[in-house]
Amino acid sequence: MRRALLVASVAAALVIVPTAVAGPRIDAAIEALRSNPVYVAPDAELRISADDERRLREKIDTAGAGPVYIAILPQAAENEAGGDPDGVLQAIHDGLDRPGTYAVVVARHFRAGSEGMLAPGLAGRLATEALDAHRGEGVTATLLDFVDRVGAAQRSGGDGGGSGDGGDPSGSGSVLIAVLIVGGVGFLVLRAYRKRKRNQIELAEVKSAAHEDLIALADEVQELEVPAESNPQAKHEYTQALDSYDKATRSFDRARRPKELEAVATALEDGRYHMGAAQALIDGRAVPERRPPCFFDPRHGPSTRDVEWAPPGGTPRAVPACEADAQTVERGAEPASRQVQTGGRSVPYWNAPPYFGPWAGGYFMPFGGMGFLSGLFVGELLGGAYGGLGYGSWGGSGESGGFGGWDDADEALRADEALVGQW
Repeated sequence: MRRALLVASVAAALVIVPTAVAGPRIDAAIEALRSNPVYVAPDAELRISADDERRLREKIDTAGAGPVYIAILPQAAENEAGGDPDGVLQAIHDGLDRPGTYAVVVARHFRAGSEGMLAPGLAGRLATEALDAHRGEGVTATLLDFVDRVGAAQRSGGDGGGSGDGGDPSGSGSVLIAVLIVGGVGFLVLRAYRKRKRNQIELAEVKSAAHEDLIALADEVQELEVPAESNPQAKHEYTQALDSYDKATRSFDRARRPKELEAVATALEDGRYHMGAAQALIDGRAVPERRPPCFFDPRHGPSTRDVEWAPPGGTPRAVPACEADAQTVERGAEPASRQVQTGGRSVPYWNAPPYFGPWAGGYFMPFGGMGFLSGLFVGELLGGAYGGLGYGSWGGSGESGGFGGWDDADEALRADEALVGQW
């Protein structure tokens, strides 16, 4: 009866919660996991060695843990799931579509869930315990311990403890079933509320940054209105800038998710280029080459050249810069980067949490998007307060998600509130 209830609860959850949308990195993980229980992306920030992969596969084979699927992926996979590591876990589970216990390491986040093998919430608790026991020892030690704990739980009946099962003449089993159903529904409602509230906060933060950009371009457009009237070519460029501004404004008004603000940034970049072209024609200069915006602050408009730059503790690489910022770097000074507000603090936009990624990357979309910047927006380069477009956390308090939200409610609350800790 208990097993039947678990399966029914899982089915209900999978109907209620939308399926995560996958991307190329998540698809690659799903395809690899069809024939190998361990997949390590070559560009994962916390990738493990080939020997450690072998140890992990052997542990899965010998620990009696049942089907276990483990993927170690880069921050970019999280971006494919809307900036949510839970979405990566969900997408891999949905794509593979097999019962089993799933664990993913996405950048520095750890997620675990189980279908048809462990009691609801148990995978999350085992992940938390393994992480707490081996936080300073690295990914391999944590995952090996996690698989051991899953095997022990399987041997004890899938619930992490002993289970004696006699008859139930008193009907207490029926009462327990009712309590579990009510608790499951309550958890789904609570989880949905908390996720909606978090999404609203994230959207408000990114919209605030996009609104500042809109105001900046509006001021520049207004200043150029009269001078552009006297030059037909400049007026044409000026009109295109106005059209881009209108497009950015409409996209801003329609945005209901941070990802939708990418269109705002792309339209603003286009508008600034046309503004620069109009100004050049008014000044009697040639229309400038179409280049990416200044990396340090896209509001500076198109860059004039690339310059070697490294963030604190990062690796030097070429970034596009306006002339003023390029000269600042060459003098050995640090240009003032575009700041955004997140969590009540001001940080450079290139080191903000991942939900700022689409808006920031929108400025560079005509030039290849985030790929053009070779990892600057996916945590590959930076190591600041957020670990480079991330939360700087290795799994928080386990940060473990179930499929469709059927993990223990207390575990989910801890994960939402305690995004702390490092490898």
